[in-house]
Order: sequence, then C-alpha cells, then structure tokens
Amino acid sequence: MKPMFKDDPSRATILGWFERFRARLTMPTESRTVGTRFGETHVLVGGPADAPSVVVLHGALASSAHALVELAPLLATYRVYAIDIIGQSVKSAESHPSVANDDYGAWLVDVLDALELARPMVLGISWGGFVAIRLAACAPDRIAKLALLVPAGVVNGSRWAGLTKMGLPMMRYRRNPTPENLDRFVRNLLTTTTDEWKPYLGDAFRAYNLQMTIPALAKPAELAAFTAPTLVIAADRDLSFPGAKLLARAAKLFPTLADSELLHDTLHCPPTTDAFRSWLGERLTGFFRAASAASGARASG
Repeated sequence: MKPMFKDDPSRATILGWFERFRARLTMPTESRTVGTRFGETHVLVGGPADAPSVVVLHGALASSAHALVELAPLLATYRVYAIDIIGQSVKSAESHPSVANDDYGAWLVDVLDALELARPMVLGISWGGFVAIRLAACAPDRIAKLALLVPAGVVNGSRWAGLTKMGLPMMRYRRNPTPENLDRFVRNLLTTTTDEWKPYLGDAFRAYNLQMTIPALAKPAELAAFTAPTLVIAADRDLSFPGAKLLARAAKLFPTLADSELLHDTLHCPPTTDAFRSWLGERLTGFFRAASAASGARASG
C-alpha cells in the first residue's frame, strides 16, 4: 500500500487544515488517542460530560474537526465523540481495513471499547455512514440509535455520471490545479462553494495518494438483527449516492427505519451554512430524543 500522503509537506498541509477547522469551534474539545487492532485512532471529544453520548464518523478525506464544525449545535446537548477514521484522516493511523467485509466494524468496536462507550448513538456521514453500517452489521447491540447522512454502502450512482462529472474534472485539477479547474471539480460535489471546504478539498485532492475503493453495499440479511431506530437523510442531486434511490433501498435494508428525509436541490456535500447547521442540529436532536422516548415506551410496555 502507498502511504496516505504524497510527501511530508502534503501531510503538514492537511494537519494545518485540521487545526484551522478545529479553531473554528466555539466550544472546547479535547484530543484523545486510543489503540485498536488496526492502529492508533484519534478522537475529538466535546460537550457536557454527563450528557448522552453521540459518536460522529466523518466523510472521506476529512476529519473529526471538519465534522464538528458542521455539527457544532450537537455540542450543546450531547457528549460528542468525533472519531478520525483510519485511512481517511490525517489524525489516525495510515491503515487500510478492507471495505469488502466487517473490518471497519471491528475497528469501531475497538474504539468504542477503548472509550468505554457501551451503546452510544451513532451518526455516520458519507464514508462514515458506511463505517456505521458495518458496525450495525457486526455488532448490532452496540448502537442505541443510528443516523446516516448521505451514507456510502447503501446504493451507488451512475459510474458514467461519476466519471464525467467528478472523476475527470478531479483528474484535470490534479494535473493542472488552477482556480478554474477547481471550480469545475467541486461544482458537482459541494452545494456551498463560498467557504473553506472548497480550498480544503483543493489541497486534499492534491495531498492524498488517492486509494479509495468503492465500499461493498450492505445486504438486508446482514442487518436482520439490527434493532436500533434509524434515520436516513439523502440528497436529491447526489451523484455518488442518488437520494431517491438511497431512501428506497434504506427502507428495505433497515428493519427499524424510523425516519427519512430527502434534501432538495442538494449535492453530495450538503450546505455548509449556519442556517443548515442549525436545521441539521435540530433535526438530529429531534430524532435522537424521539427515538429515546419510543425506546422507553417499548421497554415499559
């Protein structure tokens, strides 16, 4: 396997972006590093120490800091553990578990054990959604509630559309990193192009040695024992995981799908605006609370 980054300066650039995103957080966070069978894993922890626990899993080539900027409203209500996914974040081990089996689920079990989290609520975003689904498949009793935002591992989009609208523009940008080529690349990926995500992705797609393999799609039989209430949020203009197709399969895949939503006029990366962050925080908090109430009612019935 190639190293994650092209060279040391490339790694330093992405580490700088991690600190830049973390500095945007207005609530304090602490860094932890835990050991797993696949290597060391970094975690950012924030929110009230006595609040219910929520595990957050970021998207590909991102980090815990990136995720917490977009999910900052959760820090007021929950004890949030934002985990840097191995092989997908500069802050964790350069390890590459298989995406064709439950390796990522086993890795996450190790992380939860190290953090002494018996059964937290889990939120997976894009690639992190795939990781959360592998946990649901291999250790279904470790998740109290599951929320998925534009998750990988449920459906795939058109290969032709992915190649022509994202793959080729990305390769063109890597060969010739001009502002115009960056615009062509992100126009079918980012719903919002006026914040730091755009220059970050410009640096990330030049710094990383891209070795991403499309994750295997989950099968209903793998999730037959999964009983946690589940929320799935998809995007209607998502080229990678088309929203309507994703929600239709999620209804067949998750035995306890409790809620779903299709974001309109939204690409794979949803808006990175204060208004959307506020809406998403309320949407997730409402689901987590409603799911908790429903679980309590079933237990007492």
